[in-house]
Amino acid sequence: MSTLRSLTALAGAATLTLALAACGSGTTTQKAATGGGEVGPDQICPDGTLTMGVEPFEDPKTLIPVYETLGKALGEELGCEVEVQISDTYVAEILAMQNGKLDIGQFGPLGYVFAQKQAGATPLASFAGEDGMVSSYTGGIWVPKESPIESVEDLAGTTLALSESGSTSGDAVPRKALIDAGIEKDVKAEYAGGHTEALLALVNGKVDGAEINSQTLASATAEGQFDESAFRQVWESEPILNDPIAAGPNMTPEVSEAVQEALLNLPADAVAEIGEYLDFTPPAGKPALVAVTDEDYQPVSELAEALDLTTDDL
Repeated sequence: MSTLRSLTALAGAATLTLALAACGSGTTTQKAATGGGEVGPDQICPDGTLTMGVEPFEDPKTLIPVYETLGKALGEELGCEVEVQISDTYVAEILAMQNGKLDIGQFGPLGYVFAQKQAGATPLASFAGEDGMVSSYTGGIWVPKESPIESVEDLAGTTLALSESGSTSGDAVPRKALIDAGIEKDVKAEYAGGHTEALLALVNGKVDGAEINSQTLASATAEGQFDESAFRQVWESEPILNDPIAAGPNMTPEVSEAVQEALLNLPADAVAEIGEYLDFTPPAGKPALVAVTDEDYQPVSELAEALDLTTDDL
């Protein structure tokens, strides 16, 4: 387990890259609705490759095989190679898009807010739930079952494991809960290095409480890392829309539209493994991803403003 880091720890910027070759033989060109013309692989991937970033919501070694299926399916739709980069930190992905290293990126909701402001990202699609609407998840704070802590207010004077800076449910949302309760200065909150690491800090008795979002809860329970009966949830956030996949600033509107169409054409089995980690079940007989706009993530933008966050806080 990673050693807990203080809230002032700086995020790294390394990335782990996986190249995914696409089979272009069965690909059809995408038609841009705005102009009515066809946009083919030469326009979508002028260098032969579309580069996609993914924020590190789990260990990169875990995410590589999970995203292999998505990268291959997207590549087949677009007719070119898709190179997926699992970023080492949330800020690394934003900087990569800002510096023209990423064509598209899957960001956490808070990461997207800063990617939009700093790198000019434009949301294209997010993962659909069983009802065909954008899926969501919740943040949470958990304590041992026998703990005297019954509410957020009771966390005063305790240690709390957060995920890492830049995480929506693992950082911003629980910190806002502490502020609303008036106890943010009375809680020793430390970054564990990731959602799973925060959970394990609680399981291993290193902290009095930990942020555990519904996504991590589902995957950790399924993998036998967490026995829910031995712990209690003392706080739960409002639903948070799942991660958007966004286009970078160098992508033309026509190409963005073509990539969006390809994403919306992906079958459920292309994202089923991702759903196991992001806590959603793709709908049967409906698109696996659905279109999203900047307005969909306005609540997260307002959260960032309420906390006075900048990219220096990521």
